[in-house]
Parts: sequence; structure tokens; C-alpha cells
Amino acid sequence: MADRVHPRDSPFHTETTPLSLSRPSPPDSEKPVPPPGTYVIQIPKDQVYRVPPPENASRYQSYTHRKPRRSSCHCCCCWFLGLLAAIVFLSAAAAGIFYLVVRPEAPNYSVESIAFKGFNLTTTSSPPSAISPEIHVTVRAQNPNKKIGIYYERESSVKLFYSDIKLCDGVLPAFYQPSKNVTEFRTALTGSGIELTSAVQKGLVDAQKQGKVPLELDLRAPVRIKVGPIKTWTITVKVACHLTVNKLTADANIVSRDCDYSVDPW
Repeated sequence: MADRVHPRDSPFHTETTPLSLSRPSPPDSEKPVPPPGTYVIQIPKDQVYRVPPPENASRYQSYTHRKPRRSSCHCCCCWFLGLLAAIVFLSAAAAGIFYLVVRPEAPNYSVESIAFKGFNLTTTSSPPSAISPEIHVTVRAQNPNKKIGIYYERESSVKLFYSDIKLCDGVLPAFYQPSKNVTEFRTALTGSGIELTSAVQKGLVDAQKQGKVPLELDLRAPVRIKVGPIKTWTITVKVACHLTVNKLTADANIVSRDCDYSVDPW
């Protein structure tokens, strides 16, 4: 009689406790319970891709469209620099053409004569008395240019100093000097109640005895340059003259003179 074959036990049929029951379950108050029909899927954090939600899609698009603005701004900067370079080049070219055509030369200034009144310094007094000098100065202005005229305007100033002490001041006359012209103009400088210290008065007396009195003449004149029908803006001519006279009288002679010339274009 053939042996009976009994079915073997299923490998899944064990007497052990199911896996779901092998670990203690947390209390119902701590474990969230998903609603029925919902599956909870856990995905590793490094595999999460961020996509803007629909409500932020327009904001994301506006952010992505900012890059073209940078390129347009860069083009604007390049255009501006190119325009600036062109202006500088054209200005330099115009200045070069102007110089070649007009050939401008600096005017020349010098002090031709000077006469003094009101200096009573034959003897020293203690304390020194105040003086009110009057000085007449003749200035020679030469315009060597062929195509440039010079308008000397008002609000000029002429000051005379001795050892940084202003003795008197005055103004220049307003006039027009044409090209290739030499003009001499005389101006009166006055001072009132000038108080000199004993040391300054003694220095003037000693300088007169030696026949060498050092003085400084400071001249400022606003002028306008005329080239053909065109007039420039007002510029300031500055002349500083170092003079040495033999005495402080009406018949004084200039022993030496040295004048420096400069221009303030603004």
C-alpha cells in the first residue's frame, strides 16, 4: 500500500508573532492616524525637487526675466562711455584746430612808473602815527595776439603791500584792448588810517636810506576774450609784481621789477 503523502506546512505559517506585532506600538495619542483611503509615502530628502506652486508661478517668471535687464543696462553703459569718448575726442580736436588757426599768446604786463604821497617817514616817532598814503601806478598791458581782443571789465582790484601789510588799494579802468595793441593806464591807490608798528616804520626808513624799498603789487582783473564775433565767459587775470623803488616820494624810481602772470579760467 502506497505511502500517504501529507502536505507540508506552508513556509509562511509559523508560530511566531507577526511583524506588525513584534514592535510596541506608540500610544494612540502620539501616532497620527491617516484618514481612511490615504497612503503615507516617505521620500528621502535628497530626492525632493522644488517646484514653485501655481500661486507663485508668476513671481517665478518675473524673476527669471530679470537677466535681460542686466544686459540692456550693460549696453547703456557701453553706449554712454562711447559717447563720452567721442565728445572728449571732438573737444580735443576743436581745441587743436583753434590753436592752429588763432595761435593765442599770453598778454604781457609790467609796472612803468609809481609815485607816492603821504609817507612821512623821515623820522621815527613813538608810538608811530597812522598814515593815509596815495599812490599812482602806471601799468602797461600788451596784447600780442593777431586775432584776439580783450575786454577788461569792472570789479577789478589793485593792492600794494609792504612786508605783507596792505598800504593801499584801488581798481583798474574798464576798457577794450584790440589785437596787436599796447595800452598804458594809470590808476590811483589810496589807504586810510594805516597803522604801522615801530619795527615796520623803522624798516621803511632804513630801506629808503639804502635806496631799496621792496614792495608787492597784486592785480586782479576780470576779462573776456573776443575771437571774431565770439566772446568767452569771464576769466580772471592775475598779475603779481615784485617791485623795488629807491624812495617813497612823488619822484620815486623803480630799481627792479618782476611780474608773474596767471589766469583763473573759472
